Amino acid sequence: MSVTRIASRYAKSLVELAQEQNKLEIVLKDIKSFKEAVGNRDLYLMIKSPIVNGSKKQVIFNQLFGSKYDKLTLSFFEIILRKGREIYLPEMAAEFEKQYKVFKGISTVKITTATPLTDAELKRIQDKLLESNITSKSIEFSLVVNPEIIGGFVIQIEDNLYDASVTRKLNDLRKEFMTNKFVKAI
Repeated sequence: MSVTRIASRYAKSLVELAQEQNKLEIVLKDIKSFKEAVGNRDLYLMIKSPIVNGSKKQVIFNQLFGSKYDKLTLSFFEIILRKGREIYLPEMAAEFEKQYKVFKGISTVKITTATPLTDAELKRIQDKLLESNITSKSIEFSLVVNPEIIGGFVIQIEDNLYDASVTRKLNDLRKEFMTNKFVKAI
């Protein structure tokens, strides 16, 4: 079974259970904290290591997260460790956040610009996106400044990409000139 499928199934179970117990926001906070903790290379390698057995990992998890996380999150980790699926925990955490956003109707939009956007520009983009029904009712922005695109912007919504950058337009012009028969003849 693929990693994505495993992560998706476990994350879906956690979302549904947290929803039933009215702890969705609490578990989300725990999962975000866990994702941040897994950013530590040593913890990540320990989780992925087949050499460290599940009982040792459980002790480490209890010491690291026992007093900080909700009982539901800790129980979820315990089940995952008992089943030997802990190597998929980072992927499960990422998938949990995705499924949470789908459940709450939140779209993540990544905007890349050559210069930082003002609040007014961001508001106009948000209004246009909401008006077009491309996104859900709520939008979470991820802003990236990349001077290499020269001007314009690149918007990524899930798997859709709208590239209105000057760099792309220049590349399109370059390709057009390369295939233009009249320019080649000169």
